[in-house]
Amino acid sequence: MRRRIVLSVAFVALVVAGLLAVPLAVVSGRYLEADHRDRLQGDAERVVRYVDGVLASGATLDPEVVREQVREDRRVVVELAKGQRITVGGEASAEEVTQTVVGESGASVRLSEPRTLLEQEQTRARLGIGGLAVLAVLVALGVAILQARRVSRPLVELAATAQRIGSGEAWPRGRRYGIPEVDRVAEVLDAGTTRIEQILAAERQFAADASHQLRTPLAALSMRLEEIVATDEPEVVRSEAGAALQQVERLTEVVDRLLTRSGGGLASERALVDVDAVIAQQVAEWQPAFRRTRRRLEVGGERGTRALATPGTLSQVIATLLENALAHGAGCVHVFIRSLPQSVVVEVTDEGPGVPAELANRVFERAFSGRQGTGLGLSVARDLAESDGGRLELVQHVPAVFALFLARADVSADRTVVLTPR
Repeated sequence: MRRRIVLSVAFVALVVAGLLAVPLAVVSGRYLEADHRDRLQGDAERVVRYVDGVLASGATLDPEVVREQVREDRRVVVELAKGQRITVGGEASAEEVTQTVVGESGASVRLSEPRTLLEQEQTRARLGIGGLAVLAVLVALGVAILQARRVSRPLVELAATAQRIGSGEAWPRGRRYGIPEVDRVAEVLDAGTTRIEQILAAERQFAADASHQLRTPLAALSMRLEEIVATDEPEVVRSEAGAALQQVERLTEVVDRLLTRSGGGLASERALVDVDAVIAQQVAEWQPAFRRTRRRLEVGGERGTRALATPGTLSQVIATLLENALAHGAGCVHVFIRSLPQSVVVEVTDEGPGVPAELANRVFERAFSGRQGTGLGLSVARDLAESDGGRLELVQHVPAVFALFLARADVSADRTVVLTPR
């Protein structure tokens, strides 16, 4: 593209220079010739006036004085009325520029100069015109090169940006070039880059959330299967198999919820949920893991509470809190249920060292983990709680107390079931 612009401008400049230079050279040659003849005419008139004056006074015409009236490179021929001729200057040549003037006394003066003088002056003029034409073409080429770079550089950068977009490594540049058409392309590429970044970020978040939320049900399912393998009692096998089937159903629900969340909606309805039943289910699932670490898991507080929530979401949040306490806490883990005027609160605490004050504000950040882990658990749990109309907070640092706030059933009795459109 750059080469085409330069070649196009060079061709146009050459054509324009030719169209201007050739006529100007012809006109200047004619002008110089006319100027030479005018100057010869003036000098001849001056000589003839001198001759008329000398003749009128009766003096003798001195050739040396006549010679002084004109330039050295010119030749003067004076023809008097009596048939006399006086010639001063160089010898006659075949190519001359000549002007003849007749005076009042009847004497004629013919003034001539070599045509080579005129031709030399015409050549200098033509060379000057040619030099100006070449200079104009060079200036046009310089401007063309600058403009070609100015136009092509943004296109090269935009092409590189488009290539990075294809490789998934692009970022919005926000750069504009002062060329409306190119700036429009840059705006479209920036908008597309932003959209692609959002899609990639959503996909990465979905993958991270899926890996974390599926890990807990899979771990619980694994524990149930291990219990089945380790026992020979039919009743225990039947019980653990039933629990394993519940975990499979829970896995299916988690997958459906994740897929629906990635599309912008909720997987299920919010309804009145028996909080005791959900907590009892989670305690039963996590008891084997706590027994392996010789730690206790206890439930206390009010009984018979009901809240507005999605059962699967509530189970996932409580499972995350229990997993967090098992991984990062110590001693006995307490699950405490209490009612407030506007909400039902489920608190999970343990006897560990708690959360350092400098880390308390970051425990819900994505990719942040005080110890080993993905750093997604509490962040995902908070997102799930908020998507379900609740709230998850760290209400005490030492010992760590996490509180899940759920809407009370009697407070929201007029909207027992809430549907969130996709």
